[in-house]
Parts: sequence; C-alpha cells; structure tokens
Amino acid sequence: MYPIIVPIFEEVHAIVAAQQGRALSQKLGFHLVDQTAVCTAILEIARNIVKYAGRGEMTMAPVTDNGLEIIARDTGPGIADISRAMENGFSTGNSLGLGLPGAKRLMSSFEIESQPGKGTHIVMRKYPRGY
Repeated sequence: MYPIIVPIFEEVHAIVAAQQGRALSQKLGFHLVDQTAVCTAILEIARNIVKYAGRGEMTMAPVTDNGLEIIARDTGPGIADISRAMENGFSTGNSLGLGLPGAKRLMSSFEIESQPGKGTHIVMRKYPRGY
C-alpha cells in the first residue's frame, strides 16, 4: 500500500499527485485546512518538475506522529542558487516565483538539495495541527 509513487512528466500528473496527497492526508486524519496545504504544496512542486526538469517522481508515505512525508525527485538541470530560488518573487521561468517558498510555508518541514546538471531532491513533511 505504501509508499505511493506518482511519476511526473505531464501537468495531469501534478494533479494526480496532489489528489493522492490529499487522500492520504485525509486517511491520516488531517483537518481540511492541512489537507489543502498538502495538496497545494504537492501541486506546486510537481508543476515545477514538469516545467523545469521535464520528468521526475513524487513519493508519499505516512511517518511517525501521524505525519506525511512527500519526496520529490528529478534528474533535470538542477537549481544553481537554492537560496535565491527560495526567495519570494524570484523566478527563472516567467512565473510569480512563489512555488518553492510557498510550498515551504505550507509544510511543517521542507528540505531541498540540488546540483546543476544532476537534478533536485525535495523532502517535505506535514504533521496535523490540533483544531
């Protein structure tokens, strides 16, 4: 059953990944607000995979303390300056530049590693908040 692996190479796969993330967060008992945060963060990162790398994959699985871990991997061109890419408004692709920093804000933890020519690896985790 776990992990859930979603190959990403077209826009529609970003939507599938987001739906899978929402369904898994719902199964884990996340409140609707946190389900939406998970869904939005996955969608942003998956769309970046399609736009900048062309293809990659997202893996989702439960972790301790009722959390959810999402790992995004691609072997695209990588990110030359991660700290700059994490700034609101910075974009190399004529967008608003909110994807990476927005996904980080929505999740409980966010780690990114990238090397030019070798791709990008992101690990995001979300833990449910009490409401």
